[in-house]
Amino acid sequence: MITITEATEQDLPIIRDIAYRTWPATFGEILSPAQIDYMLDMMYSLDSLTAQIKDKNHVFLLAQETDSNEYLGFISYEFDYKDLSKTKIHKIYLLPASQGKGVGRLLIDKVATLATERANASLLLNVNKFNKAIQFYERMGFATVDSETIDIGEGFLMEDHIMEKPLNT
Repeated sequence: MITITEATEQDLPIIRDIAYRTWPATFGEILSPAQIDYMLDMMYSLDSLTAQIKDKNHVFLLAQETDSNEYLGFISYEFDYKDLSKTKIHKIYLLPASQGKGVGRLLIDKVATLATERANASLLLNVNKFNKAIQFYERMGFATVDSETIDIGEGFLMEDHIMEKPLNT
């Protein structure tokens, strides 16, 4: 069985560890090793994760295998993104061995339920244009609504699709 719990500041090293274990497999064929290292440091240092929770109103949920107590992945989200009736999924990563087992669906469904309770009308997320997860998001009811290129510094860009899923509010 899989349990989903809200992460606390004490759980941030777990989130960081999952990201560092997941990113090479997820982005190894898409981004250079230098960009992966840069982005991991930028987004997953303990200071950055703390700021995401305290200053940016991001909420992290952890998925954990109940029998083994092993953490399988995480999702982060923000209600009322840019003062709109939308919940933004900022991050969702699963350990490679956990992918394809329904964990991602459970995490997105949990955020969708919370967003509906908050009267948000849709979920939003950004995904790299070459990420294989696009097909997963489409199966979950997301559709590409736009694209953007974000300069993240050091000469690196994030080239993303913006995907949205309407909610039954």
